[in-house]
Formats: sequence, C-alpha cells, structure tokens
Amino acid sequence: MNHRLLIILASLLLVIDISIDTFNNISFQTQDSYLRIQFWVCIFFLGELFYEFIISKNKTYYIKTHLLFIFISIPYLNIINYFNISLSEEAKILIRLIPLIRGGYAFYILVEWFCKNRAKSLFISYLTILLTCIYFSSLIFYAVEHNVNKSVDSYGNALWWAWMNVTTVGSNIFAITPVGKVLSIILPVLGMMMFPIFTVYITSVVQKTNKKRSSNSKLD
Repeated sequence: MNHRLLIILASLLLVIDISIDTFNNISFQTQDSYLRIQFWVCIFFLGELFYEFIISKNKTYYIKTHLLFIFISIPYLNIINYFNISLSEEAKILIRLIPLIRGGYAFYILVEWFCKNRAKSLFISYLTILLTCIYFSSLIFYAVEHNVNKSVDSYGNALWWAWMNVTTVGSNIFAITPVGKVLSIILPVLGMMMFPIFTVYITSVVQKTNKKRSSNSKLD
C-alpha cells in the first residue's frame, strides 16, 4: 500500500507541476525547478521498476509487461539539456509531457483501490482514462497552440476544444500546429471507442435494476 501511494504522489506531483506551468504560460525549457522535479521523480520510478525486477520470479515476463513504464520513466528532457541536443519547440514539449502517462497510471491505481465491484471498476477505469486523456490533451494543445493560434487565448478554450473533439461534435477552434492537428484526429477516435462502452454499461445497469424490480414484485 505504501509503495503504491508513493507512486501516486510522485505521479500527481508531475501533473500538478506541469499544470501550474501551463496555466501561467511558463516556458518549458527555462524551468529548472521542473527539470529537478522530473529528474528525481523519474529516478524514483526507475528505482521502483528495478526493485520489482529484482524480486520478480519471471524476469523476462516482467520486462515484456513493463516496457512502456520503463520507456516513460526515463528523464529525457534532462538528458537532452545535459548534452545540449537541439530539438524543435514542439518536440521538447512532447518529451516534457511523457511522464504524464505515469499520472494517468496513478489515477488507474486509485480506481482499483476504491472500486471493489469488477464491472463498476472497469467502467470507472474507462471513465478515468477518458477524462485523463481529455485533460492531458487540452494541456498539450494549449501549450503548443496558444502562442500561434488566436483562437486559443486561454486554457478554457483548449479545454472546450478537447471536449468538443472527444464527443465528435467538433469545435470552432482549428489546430494550426502539427501536434494540435494530430490531437484533433486522436480525440474523436478515442471518443468513438469509449462512449459505446458507457452505453453498454448503463444499459446493463438498467437491465439489472429492472430484473430486481420484477423479482421483488413477484415475491410481493
């Protein structure tokens, strides 16, 4: 329990720090505080993965099932800055936001803790993934668009854009940057995948409720 709690706190620390910087229009490349936080959080993630690898009985299986976590736990931005590697502004933004995936994983762990019912847990997990993707996408969209897109003059516009796209309704805000255009494609696809799951779950709940009512009426 304590081990997972540390993972959650470290992940949420990154999400909060990135959110504050984004809302305040702070340049990603000039913030030493974030670089330090990301570095030590990533070191913690790598240490946690190494510890689990050492104690795991099937090490090959562990590596196969944790490749994504290994990939997103590397402090890429710190390495790039240390070796003075030249990248475009958008590439640096995306690299800086890679650890946000760990934040999404933290929310998933929270869902597992609080939901004992398997069906309910699955539904809330999908809902958490959807809301997390909307929030992270809006952060990325605002970060890459607000300096070049007149329609994105506040984070509220970016959040509105994300909601309208994930519901497949579409928004009157159009992406200008390559990253924004890619997100404009990904979000509607995500929405088309996720919303049928909610429909199936709600239908299942209604059917179960009707069955209970009918069985109670028969007993009466």
